[in-house]
Amino acid sequence: MLVELSNQNACFIPSCPLAASRSTGSLSFFFPKVARSLRRLCATFNTFSLITAMFVSLALFQQQAATHSIQQYLWAWIPKSDFRLKIGFLIDPLTLAMSILVTTVGISVTVYSDSYTCHDQGYVRFYAYLSLFTASMLGLVFSPNLIQIYVFRELVGMCSYLLIGFWFARSSAANACQKAFVTNRIGDFGLLLGISGVYWITGSFEIFELCDRFFELNSNGAINPIFANTIALLLFLGPVAKSAQFPLHVWLPDAMEGPTPISALIHAATMVAAGIFFIARIFSFISILPPTMYTISWVGGVTTLPGATLALGQKDLKRGLAYSTMSQLGYMVLASGIGASRSALFHLITHAYSKALSFLGSGSVIHSMERVVGYSPTRSQNMFFMGGLRKYMPITGTTFLPGTLSLCGIPPLSCFWSKDQIITESWLRSPYLGLAASTTAGLTAFYMFRIYLLTFEGNFRANQTNSIDSNKFMPTRKGITPWGGAQPESFTAKAFSNAISATNTKQNSVTEAGNLVIKRPPGGDSIYEGKNQPHSEQNLLYPEESSSCMVLPLIVLAIPTIFVGLAGVGVDPSQKELSLDFLLDWLISFASSSEVSKRVGPLTETLTSSIPSLSLSIFGLLVSFIVYGQDNEIVDTEFFEKLINRNLLSNFVSSIRGWSINRGYIDYYYKAYFTRGIASLSKLVLHFDQWIIDGFINGTGASSLFGGESMRHGKNGRISQYLLGLVIGVALPISVVDFPIPPLP
Repeated sequence: MLVELSNQNACFIPSCPLAASRSTGSLSFFFPKVARSLRRLCATFNTFSLITAMFVSLALFQQQAATHSIQQYLWAWIPKSDFRLKIGFLIDPLTLAMSILVTTVGISVTVYSDSYTCHDQGYVRFYAYLSLFTASMLGLVFSPNLIQIYVFRELVGMCSYLLIGFWFARSSAANACQKAFVTNRIGDFGLLLGISGVYWITGSFEIFELCDRFFELNSNGAINPIFANTIALLLFLGPVAKSAQFPLHVWLPDAMEGPTPISALIHAATMVAAGIFFIARIFSFISILPPTMYTISWVGGVTTLPGATLALGQKDLKRGLAYSTMSQLGYMVLASGIGASRSALFHLITHAYSKALSFLGSGSVIHSMERVVGYSPTRSQNMFFMGGLRKYMPITGTTFLPGTLSLCGIPPLSCFWSKDQIITESWLRSPYLGLAASTTAGLTAFYMFRIYLLTFEGNFRANQTNSIDSNKFMPTRKGITPWGGAQPESFTAKAFSNAISATNTKQNSVTEAGNLVIKRPPGGDSIYEGKNQPHSEQNLLYPEESSSCMVLPLIVLAIPTIFVGLAGVGVDPSQKELSLDFLLDWLISFASSSEVSKRVGPLTETLTSSIPSLSLSIFGLLVSFIVYGQDNEIVDTEFFEKLINRNLLSNFVSSIRGWSINRGYIDYYYKAYFTRGIASLSKLVLHFDQWIIDGFINGTGASSLFGGESMRHGKNGRISQYLLGLVIGVALPISVVDFPIPPLP
C-alpha cells in the first residue's frame, strides 16, 4: 500500500531527474576530476531520482483510480490584460500512465547503462544527458497548455541531439544527430504554425479550454472548415516528425548511432512516444474534423507497411529494430486516425515495454560481440557475425525471445492484444487499411523472428574464418540465398583477418601478459592487444553473458512484456467516449481477481476473432524459420520449392533486399531533389547577394571614393591649374555650341 500524497506533489516527478541532471552536469563541467572520481555516486544519484519519481507516480495513480479526478495547478507567467499565459502541471490518468511508463523504462535504462558505459570517458556526461532527457519527457506529459508542450518538446529534441551524437568523434554519429535535429525542426515549425492558428481561433493555449471553445465555434459554423483542417494538419506535422511517420521517418534509423541504452529510451518511452501522446492529448480537438482524421489514418497506414518492408533485409541488429519501431508507430497513428485512441495508447504501452526489452537485449549482445569482432558497428551489430548466442548468453537469449514474440503478435504476450484491436478496428473502417495492417502483422512476425534466429540460434559464425563460403555463412536453402540470386557480401578468412587487424592498432592500447585488454576511447574503436588476438585459431574468443547490471533490467522488463497486455482484454475499443480516463480501466482492471474472472469470456472471444491476423503472424514465423532456421531440420522445404518458381523467387527476394538495404531509395530522392535543390537555391541566393546587393552597395561606395579623390587632387591650391580649368570651361562651350553669325549689313 503506497502512502497517500497530495496531487501537488506531482511537481516532484519531473523535478527529481531535472535536479539530478543539473547537479551531475555542473559537477562534470566545473570539477571534471572530482566527477570522474565520483562517477558511480553520480550514477546512483540519477537512478535514485528516477526511483523517487516512479514511486510518486504510482502513489498518485493509485489515488487517481479511486477518485477519477482531473486537476490542474497553474501559475501566471505573463499576466498582461490582453494576453495571459499560465504555466503549471496537469494531473489525469493519461498523464500518470505516461509518467509510470517513462520512469519505469528510464530506471531500467539507467541501471543498464552503468555496465554498458563503464569504459567510456563520457560516463558522467552520459548520465547528465540521460536524466535531462527523462525530465524533459516528464515535463511534456504534465504540461497543461500548448506552449508548455512545445517548450518541452524542444528540450526533448535537444537531448536526443546530444545523445544520438554522444560519440561525436565518429562522423556517422555527428551526421546522424544533425539529421535528426533538422528533420524534427520541420515538424516543430509546422506545430508552431498550428499553435498560432489555434490561438487565433480560440484565443487560448489551455488544452481543455481550447477544445471546448473550438467545439462550440465549430458547432455554430463560425469557423471556416478548410482553415480549421489546415490548422489541425499543421499540429499533426509535429507528431509526423517526432514519431517518424512517412515521409519524415528518415532520421530514425540513423539515430542508432547513439549508445544502445539511449536507443531503448528513444524508441520506447520518450522521443517517438511524444508524438503519439500529443495526438492523444488533442484528440478532442481533431476528432471533430473528418478530413484531418482521414489524413492521419492514411499517414499511419502508409508508414506501417513500408516500415515493415524496410526491416526485411537489414543486417544491422539495431537498424532492424528501428524500422520495427517505425512500423509499430504507424499502427498507433492509424488507430488514432480511425478514432480508436484507446487502442493506440494501449499499443503504445505494450510496445514500449517489448521494444525496451528488445533494444536492451540487443545492447547486451553488441557489448559481448565487441570483444570478439571489435567495436566497429559494421561488425559488432552485424547479425551475420552472430548466431548461437543463446548458448553463450542464456539470460539475454531467454529474455529476448518474449520481446520478439510479443512484437510478432503471438498470444498471450502483450503486443498481441493491442495489435489485434487495431487490426480489427482497421477492417471495420476501411478494407484497404485493414489489409495494410494485416499484411504488416505477417511481415513483422517474419523479420522479428529472423532477427532472433540469426542472433541466437544456430552456430556462432564470427570465428568461422577458415574454409567458409558465403552460402555457408549466410543461411541458405538448396542454393537459394536469402538475398536472392546475387551473392552476399564476401566474408572470407582473409577479409575477416584484415578487418580485425585494422582494429588492432598500437595507439592508446594497454597490454597485460597473456590477457586481452579492451580500452574504448570515446567515439572510437575498441583496441585489442596481447597474445590472445580475436582471430587466433588456437584460442578463439566467444561472447559471454553480460554483467548482472545489464541482465537484471532484461528480467524486470520481461514481466510487463508478458503480462501487461492482459489489462486490455475485454475492453471494447470501439467505445467513443472522449474522456481522459480511458486508460484507467485497462491499467487497474487486472489488479483484482473478480475483474480477471469476468474477463475469461472476453478472452476467449478475443482469441477467436483474432484467428485471421494470428494466422498471418504464424505464417510469417514459419517462413522465417524455413529460411533462417536451417540448423533445426524440422521443416521440409521441398514442398514449398516445388510450388514456387526458383528464378522468380530469387528475383523477388533480390528486389526486396535492394529495397531494404537502400532504405526504400527515399534518402536518395531527398538528396537528389531536396538537398541538391536547396544547395542550388542557396548558391543562387549567394550570387544574387554578392553581385546585386553587395554590388550596388560596393559600387556606391567606390563611386563616392573616386569622386572624393578626384576632388582632392583637383583642389591643390595651384593658380595655374585653376586658370587652365577656367580657360577649358570657357572654350569648351564655345567650341561645342554653334552660335549663329549675324548677316553683314
